[in-house]
Amino acid sequence: MSTDFSTLDVEARAEQAVNNFKSGYNCAQAVYMAYADLFGMEPKTAAIIAAPLGAGIGRMREVCGTVSGAALIAGLAIPCDNPSDMAAKTRCYALVQQVADRFREANGSIICRELLGIAPIKESPTPSPRTEAYYNKRPCVELVRMSATFIGEELKKL
Repeated sequence: MSTDFSTLDVEARAEQAVNNFKSGYNCAQAVYMAYADLFGMEPKTAAIIAAPLGAGIGRMREVCGTVSGAALIAGLAIPCDNPSDMAAKTRCYALVQQVADRFREANGSIICRELLGIAPIKESPTPSPRTEAYYNKRPCVELVRMSATFIGEELKKL
């Protein structure tokens, strides 16, 4: 890892993640895109990579997309491109677990449907329209902010 995160403006990155979400990107995209430029990634590429992870992975309401987006950032921060590099895998997994643990502690779960208080039913893959009512009835904006903050704070410790 060659990136120095010590001067990272976590608050600005979290705000960018919220703005991404409010612009229509899904939760995973919003968090991932807020940091991907630190690793030389174009916003379009970041949006493409993170797109399937939104709404709890493909709108299946499983692991919260904000946590998944943060996990992708961990993979950029601590690359595990050598399958025999157990130390890198361990460091990367530890970073993912640290963020997930903080998120779980703050919210009681990392599972999308539990965070939204919805039953575990199969939903349509069609995203909900982004309206003011959508933003008012869901905690997603604050969850985006939280995951973006947690991954940023953890990056600063690397």
